[in-house]
Amino acid sequence: MSDSTLSIGVLLPEVLGTYGDTGNAVVLRERARRRGIDATIVTVSLADPIPSGLDIYTLGGGEDVAQSLAASKLRDDDGLVRAVEAEHPLLAICASLQVLGHSYRDARNVRVPGLGILDVTTEPQGRRSIGELITEPLIEGLTQRLTGFENHGGATILGPNARPLGAVISGSGNGVLPGDPAPATPVDGVVQGSIIATYMHGPVLARNPELADYLIAQAMGISPTDLKELNIPSIDALRRERLDAGLTSPTTPAKEDPHA
Repeated sequence: MSDSTLSIGVLLPEVLGTYGDTGNAVVLRERARRRGIDATIVTVSLADPIPSGLDIYTLGGGEDVAQSLAASKLRDDDGLVRAVEAEHPLLAICASLQVLGHSYRDARNVRVPGLGILDVTTEPQGRRSIGELITEPLIEGLTQRLTGFENHGGATILGPNARPLGAVISGSGNGVLPGDPAPATPVDGVVQGSIIATYMHGPVLARNPELADYLIAQAMGISPTDLKELNIPSIDALRRERLDAGLTSPTTPAKEDPHA
């Protein structure tokens, strides 16, 4: 950790904070502090250079113009690339998942180059996926179902260097290209190196404390099982309520022009 303090970066919140995803950093800080770990949030705006030495990085969702501004900033500033190369954990949500890939198409059907640190591309799926999303985690260290709220019109295709975060139980997840058959097991998100990306809003870490602890442990270079267990009944109640809602109210495809 940096100077004995866990530093948690919130990147570009003025353009990638539409859906409350900046709350992910608050969850990380709170769960660290409840264990006696000093933690601080570092906010990095569009006008700031992106530091490469933070312990954890978070990126949120945003709409088309905001997403384009974020893509331009991240292409021009190599701070995040250097952080990922140094294996600092990064959590990316929805639009930022798309921006970190090779490219995505915006609402005008213009292909926008991404940062290229995720082996994915995103194309319009011809409809929006809106609603609760539940998945079974597919990475070692996560055992509890993941829950979040998705709202996107893109279909993200994983390349050979990327693997999914979870198998979809209810909802859409990464989506399907128009004309392609639906996969036998739909998936959500991307895991590649130190990056975890998902279409889940919520904020996702408020709904999924195990995922929050996974990121904290990654940053500290320890196993999640080495972290002191936290007993927070309100979080358990939130998970039960959201998991029940997701299983009874699946994602609704809406007929709208697709964009992130």
